[in-house]
Amino acid sequence: MKLNSYIDHTLLKPTATKNEIIKLCNEAITYDFFAVCVNGCYVALANELLSDSSVKVCSVIGFPLGAMATEAKVFEAKNAIAQGADEIDMVINLGALKNKHYDFVFDDINQVKKAIGDHTLKVILEISELSYDEISKASSICVDAKADFVKTSTGFSSGGASIEAINIMKKAINGKAKMKASGGIRDYDTAKTYIDLGVDRLGVSSGIAIMNGTKSNSNY
Repeated sequence: MKLNSYIDHTLLKPTATKNEIIKLCNEAITYDFFAVCVNGCYVALANELLSDSSVKVCSVIGFPLGAMATEAKVFEAKNAIAQGADEIDMVINLGALKNKHYDFVFDDINQVKKAIGDHTLKVILEISELSYDEISKASSICVDAKADFVKTSTGFSSGGASIEAINIMKKAINGKAKMKASGGIRDYDTAKTYIDLGVDRLGVSSGIAIMNGTKSNSNY
Protein backbone atom coordinates (compact mmCIF):
# COMPACT_ATOMS: atom_id res chain seq x y z
CA MET A 1 0.00 0.00 0.00
CA LYS A 2 1.38 3.40 -0.99
CA LEU A 3 0.05 5.30 1.99
CA ASN A 4 1.55 8.57 0.78
CA SER A 5 -0.87 8.59 -2.17
CA TYR A 6 -3.81 8.90 0.25
CA ILE A 7 -2.48 11.92 2.12
CA ASP A 8 -3.53 15.56 1.83
CA HIS A 9 -0.59 17.17 3.68
CA THR A 10 -2.37 19.85 5.65
CA LEU A 11 -1.57 23.17 7.32
CA LEU A 12 -4.65 25.25 8.14
CA LYS A 13 -3.81 26.98 11.42
CA PRO A 14 -4.51 30.72 11.24
CA THR A 15 -0.95 31.56 12.30
CA ALA A 16 0.66 29.64 9.41
CA THR A 17 3.52 31.63 7.90
CA LYS A 18 4.90 31.73 4.38
CA ASN A 19 7.97 29.78 5.48
CA GLU A 20 5.76 27.08 7.01
CA ILE A 21 3.84 26.74 3.73
CA ILE A 22 7.10 26.47 1.82
CA LYS A 23 8.19 23.72 4.22
CA LEU A 24 4.83 21.97 3.80
CA CYS A 25 5.14 21.96 0.02
CA ASN A 26 8.73 20.76 0.08
CA GLU A 27 7.71 17.90 2.38
CA ALA A 28 4.84 17.00 0.06
CA ILE A 29 7.27 16.78 -2.86
CA THR A 30 9.76 14.71 -0.86
CA TYR A 31 7.14 12.20 0.28
CA ASP A 32 5.07 12.39 -2.92
CA PHE A 33 1.85 13.12 -1.07
CA PHE A 34 -1.35 13.42 -3.10
CA ALA A 35 -1.93 17.08 -2.23
CA VAL A 36 -1.28 19.91 0.14
CA CYS A 37 -4.29 21.53 1.82
CA VAL A 38 -3.94 25.23 2.66
CA ASN A 39 -6.02 28.30 3.37
CA GLY A 40 -7.01 30.43 0.40
CA CYS A 41 -4.38 33.12 0.93
CA TYR A 42 -1.63 30.56 0.27
CA VAL A 43 -3.08 28.84 -2.80
CA ALA A 44 -1.06 30.89 -5.29
CA LEU A 45 2.17 30.26 -3.36
CA ALA A 46 1.52 26.53 -3.10
CA ASN A 47 0.65 26.35 -6.79
CA GLU A 48 3.93 28.06 -7.67
CA LEU A 49 5.99 25.80 -5.41
CA LEU A 50 4.36 22.62 -6.69
CA SER A 51 4.11 23.50 -10.37
CA ASP A 52 6.85 21.07 -11.40
CA SER A 53 5.56 18.21 -9.24
CA SER A 54 2.60 15.83 -9.26
CA VAL A 55 1.35 17.16 -5.90
CA LYS A 56 -2.05 18.84 -6.15
CA VAL A 57 -3.24 21.97 -4.34
CA CYS A 58 -6.37 21.85 -2.18
CA SER A 59 -8.00 24.90 -0.60
CA VAL A 60 -10.63 25.11 2.14
CA ILE A 61 -13.83 27.12 1.64
CA GLY A 62 -16.20 28.50 4.29
CA PHE A 63 -13.66 27.27 6.80
CA PRO A 64 -13.96 26.27 9.59
CA LEU A 65 -17.56 27.23 10.46
CA GLY A 66 -19.49 26.70 7.22
CA ALA A 67 -21.97 29.41 8.14
CA MET A 68 -21.02 31.90 5.43
CA ALA A 69 -23.47 32.96 2.72
CA THR A 70 -23.52 30.64 -0.27
CA GLU A 71 -22.48 33.55 -2.48
CA ALA A 72 -19.37 34.04 -0.33
CA LYS A 73 -18.48 30.35 -0.61
CA VAL A 74 -18.95 30.45 -4.37
CA PHE A 75 -16.69 33.50 -4.72
CA GLU A 76 -14.06 31.97 -2.45
CA ALA A 77 -14.12 28.72 -4.43
CA LYS A 78 -13.86 30.48 -7.80
CA ASN A 79 -10.98 32.58 -6.52
CA ALA A 80 -9.12 29.54 -5.22
CA ILE A 81 -9.47 27.78 -8.58
CA ALA A 82 -8.26 30.91 -10.38
CA GLN A 83 -5.23 30.99 -8.06
CA GLY A 84 -4.36 27.41 -8.99
CA ALA A 85 -6.29 25.12 -6.64
CA ASP A 86 -7.06 21.67 -8.01
CA GLU A 87 -9.48 20.66 -5.24
CA ILE A 88 -11.90 22.40 -2.87
CA ASP A 89 -12.82 21.30 0.66
CA MET A 90 -15.94 23.21 1.75
CA VAL A 91 -17.69 23.13 5.12
CA ILE A 92 -21.38 22.23 5.15
CA ASN A 93 -23.86 24.70 6.69
CA LEU A 94 -24.39 22.95 10.02
CA GLY A 95 -27.16 25.24 11.25
CA ALA A 96 -29.21 24.72 8.11
CA LEU A 97 -28.74 20.97 8.39
CA LYS A 98 -29.87 20.94 12.00
CA ASN A 99 -32.87 23.09 11.07
CA LYS A 100 -33.72 20.45 8.46
CA HIS A 101 -33.46 23.07 5.74
CA TYR A 102 -32.27 20.39 3.38
CA ASP A 103 -32.96 22.32 0.18
CA PHE A 104 -30.67 25.09 1.41
CA VAL A 105 -27.93 22.60 2.32
CA PHE A 106 -28.22 21.01 -1.12
CA ASP A 107 -28.09 24.36 -2.91
CA ASP A 108 -25.12 25.55 -0.82
CA ILE A 109 -23.09 22.53 -1.95
CA ASN A 110 -24.41 22.37 -5.50
CA GLN A 111 -23.70 26.03 -6.21
CA VAL A 112 -20.06 25.57 -5.20
CA LYS A 113 -19.80 22.42 -7.33
CA LYS A 114 -21.24 24.26 -10.33
CA ALA A 115 -18.77 27.09 -9.75
CA ILE A 116 -15.73 24.81 -9.85
CA GLY A 117 -16.87 22.45 -12.62
CA ASP A 118 -14.69 19.38 -13.04
CA HIS A 119 -12.47 20.23 -10.08
CA THR A 120 -12.84 17.94 -7.08
CA LEU A 121 -15.24 19.03 -4.34
CA LYS A 122 -15.04 17.56 -0.85
CA VAL A 123 -17.74 18.50 1.67
CA ILE A 124 -16.80 18.61 5.36
CA LEU A 125 -19.60 17.42 7.65
CA GLU A 126 -17.99 18.19 11.06
CA ILE A 127 -19.21 14.90 12.49
CA SER A 128 -18.50 15.82 16.11
CA GLU A 129 -21.42 18.27 15.92
CA LEU A 130 -23.89 15.85 14.31
CA SER A 131 -26.03 12.92 15.36
CA TYR A 132 -25.69 9.66 13.45
CA ASP A 133 -28.94 10.42 11.63
CA GLU A 134 -27.62 13.87 10.66
CA ILE A 135 -24.36 12.35 9.39
CA SER A 136 -26.35 9.97 7.22
CA LYS A 137 -28.67 12.68 5.90
CA ALA A 138 -25.80 15.08 5.22
CA SER A 139 -23.90 12.39 3.32
CA SER A 140 -26.94 11.67 1.14
CA ILE A 141 -27.39 15.37 0.38
CA CYS A 142 -23.71 15.61 -0.63
CA VAL A 143 -24.23 12.83 -3.16
CA ASP A 144 -27.37 14.46 -4.55
CA ALA A 145 -25.54 17.80 -4.83
CA LYS A 146 -22.78 16.15 -6.92
CA ALA A 147 -19.99 16.39 -4.35
CA ASP A 148 -17.03 14.15 -5.18
CA PHE A 149 -16.11 13.41 -1.56
CA VAL A 150 -17.72 13.46 1.86
CA LYS A 151 -15.23 14.44 4.58
CA THR A 152 -15.47 13.91 8.33
CA SER A 153 -14.03 16.97 10.03
CA THR A 154 -12.29 20.33 9.94
CA GLY A 155 -9.89 19.40 12.72
CA PHE A 156 -10.95 22.58 14.53
CA SER A 157 -13.96 21.24 16.45
CA SER A 158 -14.38 19.04 19.51
CA GLY A 159 -13.54 15.81 17.69
CA GLY A 160 -12.23 14.31 14.50
CA ALA A 161 -12.75 11.19 12.42
CA SER A 162 -14.37 8.11 13.92
CA ILE A 163 -14.91 4.56 12.70
CA GLU A 164 -18.64 4.80 13.47
CA ALA A 165 -19.06 7.93 11.35
CA ILE A 166 -17.10 6.46 8.45
CA ASN A 167 -19.37 3.41 8.43
CA ILE A 168 -22.47 5.63 8.45
CA MET A 169 -21.08 7.78 5.63
CA LYS A 170 -20.13 4.70 3.63
CA LYS A 171 -23.64 3.27 3.84
CA ALA A 172 -25.28 6.60 2.97
CA ILE A 173 -23.16 7.38 -0.09
CA ASN A 174 -23.44 3.79 -1.36
CA GLY A 175 -20.43 4.07 -3.66
CA LYS A 176 -21.67 7.28 -5.29
CA ALA A 177 -18.96 9.46 -3.72
CA LYS A 178 -15.60 9.00 -2.06
CA MET A 179 -14.67 9.54 1.59
CA LYS A 180 -11.98 11.62 3.29
CA ALA A 181 -11.12 11.11 6.96
CA SER A 182 -9.54 13.96 8.89
CA GLY A 183 -9.02 15.02 12.47
CA GLY A 184 -6.97 13.08 15.00
CA ILE A 185 -5.17 10.76 12.56
CA ARG A 186 -1.63 10.89 13.90
CA ASP A 187 0.02 7.50 13.27
CA TYR A 188 0.38 4.77 10.64
CA ASP A 189 -1.93 2.23 12.29
CA THR A 190 -4.80 4.71 12.57
CA ALA A 191 -4.31 5.84 8.99
CA LYS A 192 -4.32 2.26 7.73
CA THR A 193 -7.46 1.47 9.75
CA TYR A 194 -9.39 4.17 7.89
CA ILE A 195 -8.04 3.13 4.51
CA ASP A 196 -9.07 -0.46 5.23
CA LEU A 197 -12.59 0.86 5.93
CA GLY A 198 -12.72 2.30 2.43
CA VAL A 199 -11.49 5.87 2.89
CA ASP A 200 -10.00 7.32 -0.29
CA ARG A 201 -8.13 10.25 1.23
CA LEU A 202 -6.66 11.31 4.59
CA GLY A 203 -6.44 14.93 5.69
CA VAL A 204 -3.52 15.08 8.11
CA SER A 205 -0.89 17.45 9.42
CA SER A 206 1.00 14.40 10.72
CA GLY A 207 1.91 13.00 7.33
CA ILE A 208 5.64 12.84 8.04
CA ALA A 209 5.10 11.03 11.34
CA ILE A 210 2.69 8.60 9.68
CA MET A 211 5.18 7.79 6.93
CA ASN A 212 8.03 7.41 9.43
CA GLY A 213 6.04 5.14 11.76
CA THR A 214 6.04 7.59 14.66
CA LYS A 215 3.21 9.47 16.38
CA SER A 216 2.46 13.18 16.22
CA ASN A 217 0.75 15.40 18.80
CA SER A 218 -1.05 17.40 16.12
CA ASN A 219 -4.84 17.78 16.39
CA TYR A 220 -5.47 17.65 12.63
